[in-house]
Amino acid sequence: MWKLMKYEMRKTWMTKVILLLITAVAEIGFLIGLYAEKEGTLAASVFILMMLAFGGVLVMGLESILTLHRDMNTRQSYMLFMTPNSCYKILGAKVLECGASILLAGAFYFALGALDVTLILAKSGELDKVWKMLQELLTNFTVEGRPIQIDLRTAGAISCMLLSSWMATITTAYLADVISAALLNGRKYNGLISFLLFLALNMIVSRVTQLITRGIPDTMTMLFVYSGIALVFSAAMYIATAVIMEKKLSV
Repeated sequence: MWKLMKYEMRKTWMTKVILLLITAVAEIGFLIGLYAEKEGTLAASVFILMMLAFGGVLVMGLESILTLHRDMNTRQSYMLFMTPNSCYKILGAKVLECGASILLAGAFYFALGALDVTLILAKSGELDKVWKMLQELLTNFTVEGRPIQIDLRTAGAISCMLLSSWMATITTAYLADVISAALLNGRKYNGLISFLLFLALNMIVSRVTQLITRGIPDTMTMLFVYSGIALVFSAAMYIATAVIMEKKLSV
């Protein structure tokens, strides 16, 4: 399994290096803008870092989906499926590599964001006052229609929920793509059918999650339950995808 994961890492390492380099440049710009008191540079750097935090995690998931699609529909990874590894292991390596990547990226950008916010507040000389002002500005932030009071702990829980939900979306895309390649290959409108299946599965996951979390009064508990449900669905999608690959996929 570790060899398969290293193989998957080699496919995506360039994207990660590029994201890290752009992040490093943006962070240097942030520090220059902060301590040289260049408001334009500071604002631009903060915007870029925020886009990288969301876009970086998004790109890693999309790249994993596209990699699986190429593996099944081109000859680039033909020998991978000829190795003495089951589809459970091959797909499992993809899921683990993608999950580890978005988890580490999410933790990295969350920690970097927390550090930068602390630097801004410390530079202002009114740490408590500015932090309370930020909390007041975010009072209207909601999750599933519930108002959320933002603090570091809640921000971490929300980040966990978003990453888990994105992982569920990725594994759902795996399933839809494998169905398209293994069961609908050569049929008319197979791409459209698999896309509609992807949308339908996501709607089901969202609806089931809402029904389960609706009766939970505590917001923090709701966020962690939401994350757990998303991970359960991710596991279910992985199993369903691996079963279809093992029984129906022809490479």
